[in-house]
Amino acid sequence: MSTKRDTLFQKDHIFEVKRDGVTHVISETYDYKTEPYYAILSLEMKGIAVAPGSTPVLDAYVVPICLEKAGLAGIPVCEWIISHSYVQYPAIIYGINYFATSEEFAIVEDPSEGKKAIKHVTNNGKYPFCYQKLDKGASIIKTVAIFGKICAGDPALADIAEKIYTLFRIPLVTMVVVINNGTAPCLSSLAPTRYSRLTHEEKALLHAYVTNQEFL
Repeated sequence: MSTKRDTLFQKDHIFEVKRDGVTHVISETYDYKTEPYYAILSLEMKGIAVAPGSTPVLDAYVVPICLEKAGLAGIPVCEWIISHSYVQYPAIIYGINYFATSEEFAIVEDPSEGKKAIKHVTNNGKYPFCYQKLDKGASIIKTVAIFGKICAGDPALADIAEKIYTLFRIPLVTMVVVINNGTAPCLSSLAPTRYSRLTHEEKALLHAYVTNQEFL
């Protein structure tokens, strides 16, 4: 049975929440040249304080830039390498060309898997790619952060989510986090978040922000 929250969060819908002189733009994605990106740019050009800004949303979804900025801000991040062919296995592989999206990544265990993944993310070798070495048995976790808050109870993930929001100011984002053997969670990437993939609890939290029931 559908609910009012389900009806509210329709695909591609953009919300604007105004608090303390800042307009917070909430969207599933903020990709370059999309409607949400232009909405942010338009507010900036009018001199209106807006979060996130047009530069941070672009930086957040380019994996090497995201991790470099996050690392400098004191956020634990995965070690990353830009390569044209070489990979240490097992690894997680991201495309970094103009057409790549951080939503898509490949977890590869050996050269056979890696060759296929690299061919895909580099458009047959035309572009470099980014990879992060994994320990055998490493855990890959996706966690949705809403205004820097998560619904899961893990304190380490909650701390990363809060710091990510402080840095990039993205109200709705998916954190991809790696837990290698015996290590604390490290940020692997940030990715767009589809309303349709939110849990009931996450929709409730986002609904509270959209309807001004939750303080930023």
